Amino acid sequence: MIMVTNFLNFRITILNQFKMVRKSPNILLLILLLFVIAGHSQPLQKQANSIPGNFRISEEEMRLYRMINDYRTRYDLPPIPLSVSLCYVASAHVKDLFFHHPDQGTCNFHSWSDKGPWKPFCYPKDENKKNSVWDKPKEFTPYKDKGYEIVYWENNQVDIDSVINFWKSVDYFNSFLMNTGKWQGNKWEAIGIGIYENYACAWFGQVPDPYGPPMLVGENPAKTVSFDSGIKKEPPKKGIPVAAVVAIPKDTSGGAADTARHSKVKYYIIVKSNVPFKDSAQFVKFYRDKGFPLSKSLCKEGKARISVFETFDRAEALARLKEIKPKFKGAWLFKN
Repeated sequence: MIMVTNFLNFRITILNQFKMVRKSPNILLLILLLFVIAGHSQPLQKQANSIPGNFRISEEEMRLYRMINDYRTRYDLPPIPLSVSLCYVASAHVKDLFFHHPDQGTCNFHSWSDKGPWKPFCYPKDENKKNSVWDKPKEFTPYKDKGYEIVYWENNQVDIDSVINFWKSVDYFNSFLMNTGKWQGNKWEAIGIGIYENYACAWFGQVPDPYGPPMLVGENPAKTVSFDSGIKKEPPKKGIPVAAVVAIPKDTSGGAADTARHSKVKYYIIVKSNVPFKDSAQFVKFYRDKGFPLSKSLCKEGKARISVFETFDRAEALARLKEIKPKFKGAWLFKN
């Protein structure tokens, strides 16, 4: 009987309070405001960006990094600190370019596919004030600022000497390496290098990476680098992490791709790059008249590289390059 009485008294109290709220809009507004404040006081469930603890860079990537800093040092420029975050972005992008080819149609080499833990991006079509491809580092790594990229591609597996020589020979790429042109007066505080098969890229940042440099392949394991969001996370599932960058498609060629990789390589000495296709014949004639009868243009997507010598013998190519360099500043070796 006491329990029934208490229950009835409770219902009456609630009804009376509800009537008061209906009569006084100010009380109702106050209650709603308290609910809003309470909701905002809860911690945000923010997804933490992370780099797998097993991420490493190769000796080849480290060598390209050192070559860039050696080049800068010769001109009294400070070395750029190597960044684990930007290396991870670079590694992701070269694999995405190789396996999924987002650079189709109007999309160029700075584009990203829909096959990884990032938003797909067609550059420059998707670029606008609120949506930038240069935000990729902070999209899926702990790096909190923009990064800027230069890319290299060739028909066969990348040759490091060709990469650095090509970047040095083209004003647009060289401006990144030397802080000239658009980047005059800027200071690079972080750099990331990625190399995979036909592609190489470098990402430059103007903010230091607090997570430091990456480890080399074969070095001792390191803890996963991540934001400390204060949220208890579930233990990772076994297997390859999503952040292992890009799903690698199975080889269905029956060994043809491997055979092609070991086919004979031809070496070209390039003296001019990024020549409009319509002007390439004129340049070929110019260099032939200068005494280089093997001059030819190597064309791709409306642009051409001008070669003055070619051979299947790497030693011969290097010897000829040494002779040609004094005549043509920036001459470099390209293999195909």
